[in-house]
Amino acid sequence: MIQCKRNSSLIAAVSRIFRTLYQSATPSTPPYSDVSDDTNNNKWNNNIISHYIIDDKNLLRPSLISNSSLHILDLIDNGSLEPNRTIYNNLLKRCTMLGKLKQGKLVHTHILNSKFKNDLIIQNSILFMYAKCGSLEIARQVFDEMPVKDMVTWTSMITGYSQNECASSALVLFPEMIRDGARPNEFTLSSLVKCCGVLGSYVDGEQIHGCCWKYGFQSNVFVGSSLVDMYAKCGYLREAQLVFDELESKNEVSWNSLISGYARKGDGEEALALFVKMQREDYGATDFTYSALLCSSSSMGSLEQGKWLHAHMMKSGRKLAGYVGNTLLHMYAKSGNIWDAKKVFDRLVKVDVISCNSMLIGYAQHGFGKEAVDLFEEMMLWDGIKPNDITFLSVLTACSHAGLLDEGKYYFELMKKHGLEPKVSHYTTVVDLLGRAGLLDRAKSFIEEIPIEPTATIWGALLGASKMHKNTEMGAYAAQKVLELDPSYSGTHTLLSNIYASAGKWQDVAKVRKMMKDSKLKKEPACSWVEIENSVHVFVANDFSHPKKDKVYEMWENLNQKIKEIGYVPDTSHVHLYVDQQEKELNLQYHSEKLALAFALLNTSPGSTIRIMKNIRVCGDCHSAIKYVSLVVKREIIVRDTNRFHHFRNGSCSCRDYW
Repeated sequence: MIQCKRNSSLIAAVSRIFRTLYQSATPSTPPYSDVSDDTNNNKWNNNIISHYIIDDKNLLRPSLISNSSLHILDLIDNGSLEPNRTIYNNLLKRCTMLGKLKQGKLVHTHILNSKFKNDLIIQNSILFMYAKCGSLEIARQVFDEMPVKDMVTWTSMITGYSQNECASSALVLFPEMIRDGARPNEFTLSSLVKCCGVLGSYVDGEQIHGCCWKYGFQSNVFVGSSLVDMYAKCGYLREAQLVFDELESKNEVSWNSLISGYARKGDGEEALALFVKMQREDYGATDFTYSALLCSSSSMGSLEQGKWLHAHMMKSGRKLAGYVGNTLLHMYAKSGNIWDAKKVFDRLVKVDVISCNSMLIGYAQHGFGKEAVDLFEEMMLWDGIKPNDITFLSVLTACSHAGLLDEGKYYFELMKKHGLEPKVSHYTTVVDLLGRAGLLDRAKSFIEEIPIEPTATIWGALLGASKMHKNTEMGAYAAQKVLELDPSYSGTHTLLSNIYASAGKWQDVAKVRKMMKDSKLKKEPACSWVEIENSVHVFVANDFSHPKKDKVYEMWENLNQKIKEIGYVPDTSHVHLYVDQQEKELNLQYHSEKLALAFALLNTSPGSTIRIMKNIRVCGDCHSAIKYVSLVVKREIIVRDTNRFHHFRNGSCSCRDYW
């Protein structure tokens, strides 16, 4: 609030302005009397300038006489206000709070022509205003031109860099601050720790942590919370836990940072345990916490845990809005429940391009190409939602998984019409689209015609399609291209070996396997897991380690007999070993997804849906066997592999054997 000084020559004019712009704060209003109105007005005019106060809401009111000034600055210029540190600080504070950079520049210019141009407190306010408004170049210019700097000056510049994604610049500035003799405070150190987390720099983070001890801020809740977050983001959860445990007082930031760290690391069980403990100690969860936990649930395919978190969110009064709503949608889709994902999508407070992309990705993963195309076309009619490169990647993937060749080619061309340049991922998906359709030569020509240098990922898509269609020649060509670009590219040697094995070229198989051995590359072991009553049970092929292995094997052998009676024939072409037919059939008998399915049937109620996760692509024989099992047990079985979801029901699969 700013008080104007008395100026009798301007009383009449200024009082008329103040009547409309400002609110009276006169200590005592003249009481009603028998004197004339003119007398009362004169008394009011004599008191108004002395006692009127400019309120905060009108501090940045535009000038009445110029388009490039503020009204309050005009009052200073014409002598109605005496400039002082408080006025300028209040103006700068208001500009900072509202993000009014243009008005802040006007105030800065006015200060440069005043006696306060070298005032350290005012200069710090100017610097902080520019940094907070995101104008870092001007902030740095002000900083460099300041003849004297104190702790506030350095902290304002470092914090400005930290808050505007210039973490490296902040870290570079810190040694200069120490050399200048300034002592950092908790805000300086917490900003620097945050920068280390953003950069993922554990080494720098350790050094700043040492400075926290040196200056006595290691137990400060703000610094400590930043340290927990930094160590968690760098993947050092042991250190994050130690800092967290040593904090004398904790806040929501420290709890949520540690929970999110465990969730990002894939330790959903520990993250959830911490979440429950946090609730018991009366700390509230944020949207960020829920989002991290839901991401952990979706990566594990833990639908029951995700449902529990959803219920907890609803009980806490949260709405399905922003990224937490989108994360919930993604969790349901990735955990195999695409229809609940659609329900979440329909109930979102606001649908944006991110939520549309999440739904499209869900449809793509489940092989529902028609639904994805329908949503995309509907989305194009909505106001305020413009498709981006992820949108087109999602719809292209959906077309590829559903065999919608013409639609996929159409959307690839439409992408260019929207001014979006295709990326490696888009070219890879088109190769996959053509390859799945059996157009291997066309896919090869497409790769050779694209305007970018083909990557190992692009050639890898052609290699996968070649294996699918058992084209040895094209597979060998694609594998050669992949190995030239990236000798350690994941799965190349295994795919090539399997292609040769399918063609009976065992000498070539031996050569590829020798290459793998010489390169010290190891095939990722296949495993499948199933969640039963909040416990995850993991199986590998020919697994004898599970405590219920005898019952599991007995269950599968009974199922195997039943499905053979209705037409199942083991597909030994998926056994890439040089052994006899009987040995091949035995090798297929106890694949990990079959054991997981048998265990689920033993431990779930009749009629309930079974959800199985696998870390690699489901094998063709298991795919065929599970179709028959779904017919025998009359239950829906959902299998998620690295590529997509398979919904088995009544002897058929949602992929229509196209995957």
